[in-house]
Amino acid sequence: MGRQPALEGVGLSFWRHRRVLLTGHTGFKGSWLCLWLERLGAQVTGIALPPATEPSLFALLSPWPALAHRTADIRDASIVPAIAASNAEIVIHMAAQSLVPTGHRDPVGTFATNVMGTVHVLQGGLALPSLKAMLIVTTDKVYANPDSGRAFIEDDPLGGNEPYGSSKAAAELAVDAYRAAYASKGIGLATARAGNVVGGGDWAADRIVPDLVRALAAGEPVVLRHPEAVRPWQHVLEPLAGYLAYGQRLAEEPAQAPPTLNFAPTEDACRQVIDVVRQFTARFNDHHGWKPAPNTAFREASTLRLAAGKAAATLGWRPRLDFAAATGWTADWYAAHRSGADMRAYSLAQIERYEALG
Repeated sequence: MGRQPALEGVGLSFWRHRRVLLTGHTGFKGSWLCLWLERLGAQVTGIALPPATEPSLFALLSPWPALAHRTADIRDASIVPAIAASNAEIVIHMAAQSLVPTGHRDPVGTFATNVMGTVHVLQGGLALPSLKAMLIVTTDKVYANPDSGRAFIEDDPLGGNEPYGSSKAAAELAVDAYRAAYASKGIGLATARAGNVVGGGDWAADRIVPDLVRALAAGEPVVLRHPEAVRPWQHVLEPLAGYLAYGQRLAEEPAQAPPTLNFAPTEDACRQVIDVVRQFTARFNDHHGWKPAPNTAFREASTLRLAAGKAAATLGWRPRLDFAAATGWTADWYAAHRSGADMRAYSLAQIERYEALG
């Protein structure tokens, strides 16, 4: 297990022997959380589709000796009895269609996954006798965004003018519809909204860091849709630490836990896409710069900021990695991968390093 200092707001010992159901555990964020929960000694059952990319972080982190792995599609109602039979104490729902461009190409599938998939998970939780808490992970894009540049707080109106953000806002409404039923059973229920996440092991299409990695491998300039767009960049371990703290609070004090929280970096990390490109490529001497996309077929907000003051006030959570560190840890991970390092060991070392931060 190794040394386990308690991060502020995260009682890491809480997760030892805890029965956790994690949906989406084969994805980028899900694989990192699955590895962290394994390190903490949790008993994890994962439900997800096979990894969507090659390579994939889930495969690179294998073998998974303690994971109960289940392949299933949350769009299928058969997932409801599978969840009900999992014997989990805490459910963290991360399975999603999480890409804005894919939402434009396949809006029906995006709504089916993000709305009805969430409903199936919620319904299954109600039939799970051992359940103490359920955390539904959505996104920073659930807010109605007039492009004012103001940081969103949890009470701001939900919205969405494209399928991904709209489907996640609709998932938030679905959670609201289940709150009374969960409260009547004494089960903590909440949603978590995180800013734009970077970190090692992401190979998804149409995301800036994976695009940079592919461009480096191909010896070509990276193509940028909106180099001037401002986003709240944070390392993947930052919101995951928030989810761990939030899940514990929901399980221990379901009636007092806030119904939703933002997890976001400091204002200094709200940077343009081009800043990420410059910071990341500085780690490599074989990059070829960037070029603009020939056309931008769909609209994206020019500015997106989140305020995470409530997470600080209620959980004691705070970001520990500034912009340079978040991008630096990410670039270092991919550099290690290029050199043939053991990425399971390297990823565990980054988690341990993060745990030790003051």
